[in-house]
Amino acid sequence: MKRFYGSLFSVIVILAVSVNPVFAAPKNNGSAQKTVTASAVVVPAQVSELGFMISGIARDIPVKEGDTVKAGQTLIVLNTPDLQFRVTAAQAALHSAQANADLQKYNRVEAHRKGQVFFDRVPEVYQQQADAKVQQAQVALEIAQFYLAQGMLTAPFDGTVASVSVLPGEFVSSDQAVITLATLNALQVETTDLMEHDITKIKVGAPVDISIKALNKNFTGKVTGISPMANTVGGDVVFKVTIAFDKQPENLLWGMTAEVAIGE
Repeated sequence: MKRFYGSLFSVIVILAVSVNPVFAAPKNNGSAQKTVTASAVVVPAQVSELGFMISGIARDIPVKEGDTVKAGQTLIVLNTPDLQFRVTAAQAALHSAQANADLQKYNRVEAHRKGQVFFDRVPEVYQQQADAKVQQAQVALEIAQFYLAQGMLTAPFDGTVASVSVLPGEFVSSDQAVITLATLNALQVETTDLMEHDITKIKVGAPVDISIKALNKNFTGKVTGISPMANTVGGDVVFKVTIAFDKQPENLLWGMTAEVAIGE
């Protein structure tokens, strides 16, 4: 009988707990934000290695490493006396052709009509031929000036001269990079080891936490670009993701390493 009542009591307790449980686990409606982490390096937003389309001796180099330059500013001038002579000769030919064309406007030919002498303008065809020669001389001058301009290297954008690899008097070949120009006032971050299985989780505009090791500081930014082509590093397939700072940090230098956490 005691065993019966004991079993009955246990069944009643189990039913009571099932109907009115004493403990209930809290329901979590939120989810932790997922991130993709990667190593990265600080690079300029724009960088170009500049060279000439022609070969020659470097004559003037009015800039040095560290100089800030504006778009169109002269960086290096080659010594090209033959090209300068062609421009001078083309200018002289144009002046001669223009003088002849002007002369045709006032040139007269003697004509006799009804026993009288008249001075008529030369036929129109002579003026047309003279004007055509002026146009040809103008084109020849523009071509000569174009080739002369190939001997002057100018900055394609505002930036800082990061390196100069030639000295005045040295020979410069047409396939040689002589100046590196970069926008050091607009630095950004590029990932170096972001794996292919993570690239599909990243979108342009995603928020990024950036840790710069050398500065021992964290910054925020956003994804501005995702490379459409993979690279192979140490046998691994990786993709480059470009990240812009929300605010450009102070004391940041080209080549500093970073760790990034990209929000999905």
